[in-house]
Amino acid sequence: MSYPALAARTAVVTGAASGMGAATARLLAAHGARVALLARRTDRLDTLAAELTAAGGQALAVTADITDQASVDAAAKAVHDAYGRVDLVVNSAGVMLPNPLADGRTDEWTRMVDTNLTGALRIIRAFADDLTAAAADGRAADLVNVSSIASRVVFPNYAVYGATKAALTQLSAALRSELSPRDVRVSSIEPGLTDTELGGHIDNPALREQLGGMFAAIPALTADDLADLIAYTVSRPRHVNLSHAVVVPTRQA
Repeated sequence: MSYPALAARTAVVTGAASGMGAATARLLAAHGARVALLARRTDRLDTLAAELTAAGGQALAVTADITDQASVDAAAKAVHDAYGRVDLVVNSAGVMLPNPLADGRTDEWTRMVDTNLTGALRIIRAFADDLTAAAADGRAADLVNVSSIASRVVFPNYAVYGATKAALTQLSAALRSELSPRDVRVSSIEPGLTDTELGGHIDNPALREQLGGMFAAIPALTADDLADLIAYTVSRPRHVNLSHAVVVPTRQA
């Protein structure tokens, strides 16, 4: 599908080193957007930026840890210095670390809250003024938060992950009440089973095997499927806000 409305837009994509973030960055750049790639893995960002540039796109690799405020501040400065004002932000960074709550894995709880929720908040705060200024100039301005169906569907042992994603979905709804009167669109995307690196951090063998069984039984979404949905969402006429989308594999109930 062609998205001419993406040409000349300036985007920030978090979690751009892999998965949905990388796929989204590729699609935005392919349709003419300037894309700032934010993630922790510098080598992957550099490789992706080189790939997009070689294909005729515009991409900026910015190493950033969204769990650290100073790192986000430095990343925002780097983006502004290179590209100026941003009119599209995609919060795609996330981590999924399931375990029984009784295990008391406070290290995992902290990492998920800091990444999935507080990290998204840091990025939103860093670029919210850009979005409102772009909208005031009559341009499309979009904030897209990648949540999960775990925000509303209960999965045993995924309590903290689900809670962080439920908070992100609720945050998106609340932000619409603040930003939509200023013509900034806020969208939340809730994917179901998706084939990315997200499950690669699971350290519980039984839960890792369980997730593998789901992938064996259900043809999963791909990162490109989600990128296409995000591109479609942000390329609507500026008076149209696709505020909330739930997307699952056809075979996932």
